[in-house]
Amino acid sequence: MKKYDVVALGELLIDFTENGLSGQGNPMLEANPGGAPCNLLAMLNRMGKKTAFIGKVGNDTFGKMLKDVVQESGTDVSGLLFDNKVHTTLAFVHTQPDGDREFSFYRNPGADMMLTKEEVPEELIKDSRIFHFGTLSSTHEGVREATRYAIDVAKENGLLISFDPNLREPLWDSLEDARREIEYGLSKCDILKISDNEIEFMTGTTDYTRGVEILRESYDIRLILVTMGKSGSRAYYKDKIVEVPPFLQEGTIETTGAGDTFGGCSLNYVLEHGLEDLTEENLAELLTIANAGASIITTRKGALKVMPTKEEIESLIREKK
Repeated sequence: MKKYDVVALGELLIDFTENGLSGQGNPMLEANPGGAPCNLLAMLNRMGKKTAFIGKVGNDTFGKMLKDVVQESGTDVSGLLFDNKVHTTLAFVHTQPDGDREFSFYRNPGADMMLTKEEVPEELIKDSRIFHFGTLSSTHEGVREATRYAIDVAKENGLLISFDPNLREPLWDSLEDARREIEYGLSKCDILKISDNEIEFMTGTTDYTRGVEILRESYDIRLILVTMGKSGSRAYYKDKIVEVPPFLQEGTIETTGAGDTFGGCSLNYVLEHGLEDLTEENLAELLTIANAGASIITTRKGALKVMPTKEEIESLIREKK
């Protein structure tokens, strides 16, 4: 028996999100704990799973706050380190009228970029069932080496590998660098959660089934989950293709954390049902749960601290039937 269900490596940062106007008419910003890997782990914690995080924050007010919040969410933070020279990464999120987002990052450098190969806790990875990562931990050389080393440790010890490209174009020196690192992740993962715009970026097509076929020509990925925003989601598994509509809500505020919530729900399903012999009914159930969780988080500001509970997800599914 492994101590942890999922260990994730990557960025942990502050998302400054808009929260109304001041008396002078200036936009007010709320400091929300963020970072895709810990958002995903927080969702898994809500589902009763045991998780751990590997990363680095600044030895500053924000870094200390992030450690406390992640720990309070139920994630093991023994793999979270403090950097005494580089500050915690900050992201400023502008929400569009339709709920979509634009990001501006203060990360040149940010503490999450400073993790080194030598600081990766091998035992933490070995004691887990699934290793999860994205590409923000591969934007720069040092943390890229640490990420690849962690993936190697996970592979050597038989963990399932979960990958979410989580493309953030402003953080890359060039989009060719981003493409190359996404290709590396595709070559290593068993489970891929990829968005519609990332499929288009990697394959040049808006026909997502054709895009998945293109990826499969080069990569042997056992389960591919495509999120399509207001169009729902699809699962590609062996020769099966299953699509499930979204849970659209009038109370949608923003989409921050929706993909991470979807990913956490999906990994929870894999943990409980395995990755062998999934039926179309299994895939439809997985997508329904993940879509419902993602829908709920769009009605809340922030992500990590406000992940839905299993009961809330089940309630929404019953309500919409």
